Amino acid sequence: MKKIKIIQRKSKIGASPSQRATLRALGLRKIGSVVEKDLYPQIDGRIKKSRSFHIY
Repeated sequence: MKKIKIIQRKSKIGASPSQRATLRALGLRKIGSVVEKDLYPQIDGRIKKSRSFHIY
């Protein structure tokens, strides 16, 4: 499975509880945190939902 590196670039202050839960599910805790995940459809959907946090 292809690996993807996910980086949180923006604060989650002011985000909806749903978006905060998505960031937690991805393993992102604070600005600049980096996680590496396998690219499954579930992970891809979470990334697309959290694009406003400048996740790459």
